[in-house]
Amino acid sequence: MRKYVFLLLFGCSIFSIEAQPQQPASASEIYQKIKQLNVLGSALYLAAHPDDENTRLIAYLSNEQHYRTAYLSATRGDGGQNLLGSEIREKLGVIRTQELLEARKIDGAEQYFTRANDFGFSKHPDETLAIWGEDEILSDMVWVIRKFQPDIIITRFSPEPGGTHGHHTASAILAEKAFVAAADKSQYPEQLQYVDVWQAKRVVWNTSSWFFEREKDFDKESLFQLDVGLYNQLKGVSYGEIAAKSRSMHKSQGFGASGSRGEAIEYFQTLKGDEPKNHLMDGVETSWSRIGEKAIESSIRTVLEAYSMASPEKSIDKLLAIRQQIQNINNQHWRKVKMQAIDDILLDCFGLYAAVNVEKESATPGEEVVVKYEIINRSQYPVTLNRFIFKDHADTIISKTLEYNKKITGEGILSISGDTGYSMPYWLRLDNGNGLYTVKDQLLRGLAQDEPAFVAIAELLVQEDTIQIQIPVNYTTTHP
Repeated sequence: MRKYVFLLLFGCSIFSIEAQPQQPASASEIYQKIKQLNVLGSALYLAAHPDDENTRLIAYLSNEQHYRTAYLSATRGDGGQNLLGSEIREKLGVIRTQELLEARKIDGAEQYFTRANDFGFSKHPDETLAIWGEDEILSDMVWVIRKFQPDIIITRFSPEPGGTHGHHTASAILAEKAFVAAADKSQYPEQLQYVDVWQAKRVVWNTSSWFFEREKDFDKESLFQLDVGLYNQLKGVSYGEIAAKSRSMHKSQGFGASGSRGEAIEYFQTLKGDEPKNHLMDGVETSWSRIGEKAIESSIRTVLEAYSMASPEKSIDKLLAIRQQIQNINNQHWRKVKMQAIDDILLDCFGLYAAVNVEKESATPGEEVVVKYEIINRSQYPVTLNRFIFKDHADTIISKTLEYNKKITGEGILSISGDTGYSMPYWLRLDNGNGLYTVKDQLLRGLAQDEPAFVAIAELLVQEDTIQIQIPVNYTTTHP
């Protein structure tokens, strides 16, 4: 076994990441991803707490309509109770953050947060906004909107006070304001060194009879309606069943759900922007014509028509050609989004597995830790592992062909600098007030969690293309 010495001088010095490396997608999942590659639309669901999100609608938007979809939760649920253990407050917020991330793995959406602290039950949105600091939380929502660039924003709650938790109403009030402020250069101009202003098409309230004391007060006929209870044949489940699995990740709240099948109507009231008539995305171009790239749309359709469920690798040559097309588009936002998407698809087609693991869950400054790596190409398509790249250290040149189903393994030493800091969730590093977590770094705001403490980058050569994979250094264990 060949040995390479890795010297990593970045990140935190304590780590306890216990996640398995992401497995390649199945053939049907790859097909779904290619379909999503041909859609340029995005939706942001916005509410107050973990568990407020409508997982059935999110699953439908992400998996049926193939929109890039995300949930923005104002808080991390720190003020709730814990069915599983004794952790409350900040520790509970960390748990519920992970529960939301697990939920998003199932329904296919992304996850964001503001700095707002769930300080407990609030009777009125004015109280909530005063304790949170309205301008600070509004700036966080504007930041996420400008980064994510949603075409539509969907709130779970009405901005009208009364009938529900003050946090709920405050989230909708801020959503309306953020819709306007995100497009205004005079609002939070300090953000514009990183992002551009963004104008979403509309804000809608995803309402239901649950929000009305009497059923007769819920006027269905005046609302936009959408059936999200469809059955996805590629996945073999309905969106109600996907939603149940996603919602069941809220384990600390005891929200296990059994799933539903059949028609499921969601209702929407327009709060800002023009009302939709035929679909939530009315007035939004969601094809590649949006950025003047119809040729890419045609290329992707060709891949879909010829796609082999038995052998996804047969699509790799055409996907590499599409990758070249995407690299050349002028729209920076969609180029970044779609380059990441097509690289993920290519890695899935290779059946590629890559992992860098350590044998202990924590370490201290100045310590050296043994790391072991494994990488394998499980397709017949030729791939070369060119090198590993580590920040602040010379590259480790490999230049070895990844032969079909023959893994490359090795081990080395991870040297932790004596002056690096200790790991801690980024929102808990500084002293915090009652209503707001202190996060001074603008680029950290909105993120669900920190980047991995240690990351290796494997550089692959595929024909003339270079694809880089970020591989977190993980501690893994098998529970007996």
